[in-house]
Amino acid sequence: MVIENQISRRTAVKAGLVALGGMALSGVSAACAQAGKGASQASNPAKVYFTSKIDSASLQKIYKALGRSLKGQVAVKISTGEPGGHNFLDPQLIAPLVRDLKGTLVECCTAYAGRRMTPKEHWPVFAEHGFKAIAPCDLLDDGGELTLPVRQGFHLRENLVGHKLAQYDSVLMLSHFKGHAMGGFGGALKNMSIGLASSRGKANIHTAAATCEVSKLWGMLPSQDAFLESMADACKSVLDYKGRENILYINVANKLSVDCDCDSSPEAPQMGDLGIFASCDPVALDQACYDAVLKAKDPGKAALVERMQSRHAIRTVEAAAQHGVGVRDYQLITLA
Repeated sequence: MVIENQISRRTAVKAGLVALGGMALSGVSAACAQAGKGASQASNPAKVYFTSKIDSASLQKIYKALGRSLKGQVAVKISTGEPGGHNFLDPQLIAPLVRDLKGTLVECCTAYAGRRMTPKEHWPVFAEHGFKAIAPCDLLDDGGELTLPVRQGFHLRENLVGHKLAQYDSVLMLSHFKGHAMGGFGGALKNMSIGLASSRGKANIHTAAATCEVSKLWGMLPSQDAFLESMADACKSVLDYKGRENILYINVANKLSVDCDCDSSPEAPQMGDLGIFASCDPVALDQACYDAVLKAKDPGKAALVERMQSRHAIRTVEAAAQHGVGVRDYQLITLA
């Protein structure tokens, strides 16, 4: 759906922030079996694997360290990146792993004016950004959406995702960890919530269920925590639908701009790359990445720390843990 006289995303985000008040290979390994239990149920911390080396071999190695294979038709959820931006995951970095998985790179359309709002505009971006050259690609909401129930959500009662998600047996959430103008940071949880949502689903999450109409989104923004909790709601619905045994998570923490890959003109990164993190638990994974930024000795981290803290970004992690999507306690395992 094309909305006439749309404001730009950057303008919309600024307007929104004012409205927010500035605000084992044959089976499941022990670590993966643990992943996703509620904090009160967890007897052990989740395992989060880490390597400071950001290359294709390290990406393949960290996936294997998870001790679990994704089965059947595998969707690899990425961000194609808004044209004009340049921080999205390098296709050549991810190509060997995607090919090992015989995976299909998947995305959904956006809910803001730009080159990815409609399927007609979005499809060429796969090729322009180099993704079509490395693997099959799919736009999950091209042709419709699928309604997933949200059980006992903070705000959402349903989550609207790309209808073709039903065609895939398992999913690798392959995320670029970085900042985000509204969420504070984007990692596994954002990729599973906003990332899998259709345009209308994105409006639903951003407004904490006030509307699914993209044209009304920016005028109906809720409190900051309500938005963050709605992302957690959406994550819960996806996990309930696909099954936690069918989803794995990798965050590549490089090109650490304060802005998301959905920004066509992102701020330049002010801190150095951290590495690659992976887990069977998305909550522990995002918590570990968040903590790694806070603990970094790089003075350039200040901008990203401010972005995360000023948006109360950790609330998404907290809320997802409350939903039993995962646990916040983790054991960080560094790969040689």
